[in-house]
Amino acid sequence: MSDTFPAARRRRVARRNGPAVPAPPAPHGPGWMRPVLLPVGVAVAIGAIFIGVYLSAFHAPAARDLPVAVVGTSAEAATAAGRLPDHLPDTFDVRALPDRGAARAAVEHGEVFAAYVPDGAQAELLLAGAHGPSVNALLTDAFGAVADAGGERLTPVDAVPASDQDTRGLVVFYTTFGLVLAGYLFGIMTFQLGPGLTVRGRLGSLVAFGGVGGLAVASLVSAFGALPAPFLGVAGLVMLVATAVGASTMLLVRSLGVLGSSVAAVLFMTLGNATSGGSLPAAFLPGWLEPLSGVLPVGVGVRAVNGLAYFHGDGVASGVTVLAAWTAVTAGGLLLLERSRRNRVPG
Repeated sequence: MSDTFPAARRRRVARRNGPAVPAPPAPHGPGWMRPVLLPVGVAVAIGAIFIGVYLSAFHAPAARDLPVAVVGTSAEAATAAGRLPDHLPDTFDVRALPDRGAARAAVEHGEVFAAYVPDGAQAELLLAGAHGPSVNALLTDAFGAVADAGGERLTPVDAVPASDQDTRGLVVFYTTFGLVLAGYLFGIMTFQLGPGLTVRGRLGSLVAFGGVGGLAVASLVSAFGALPAPFLGVAGLVMLVATAVGASTMLLVRSLGVLGSSVAAVLFMTLGNATSGGSLPAAFLPGWLEPLSGVLPVGVGVRAVNGLAYFHGDGVASGVTVLAAWTAVTAGGLLLLERSRRNRVPG
């Protein structure tokens, strides 16, 4: 009698739950290697690329053809260039400007990084503090040697000072990069959280993300008083950065699957970050990395925001053009991809 009730109970539970589902067989054969080893390989490759790119870019950064000016004739500019330290070959692209006014205007508009203004026993070095302390330290040391060789006393003059709330010169980079990271995550999450969403719904969500994100970033920057730039200008530029990265990541994920997120990480988070010009200008990058600064959304956005804040709009027009092109091309590619896949579905 004691065995009857448990047996009957087990039968009732079995009828209620349906037939038992057998446990999946333990993996055997070579098939188990792909799900185990592929994530290892992809993750290690991304880490190795990150380390390789950053070591290449920043283990010993050296400027090449950094544009600077000397007030005077072409011959006087050549003389000043010849007095630059020997350990800085090909560091500067020295050009002549007619007077101090033209030199200051060139610095203020971002056309040159510094201007050397000799005046008898005195000399001024017009700088832009907005370029950051590392760049200005290099310029001051180099042109200090020029002044010493000419028997002049050098006085640095900050013609474009950075914001008092940006003591390390990194606000422009963080303002821009915040929504690069967010755009990358958006491009992945739109498929994870909305797998059934139409492509038009995804693009509408992208526009909403860019608009809200741009306003949020501009509000934070304004609250801290960290950037002397118009609110709507910052919001618009950051919005374009966000939509460019978000749309590109969406296209990569939709076309390549999980691998697409890895490609986007390398493209925007590694190459984009390293070539952004946030810590050092693009002129300090190796030759194979420097061109990316003017193409990838991060570097384009950093230059545009920096120009908007400090250099009379330098880089803003080109930045809007490049960022809008990224968004339009990748969003259009996503539409075409969805249309081609829908046409291949029978019935």
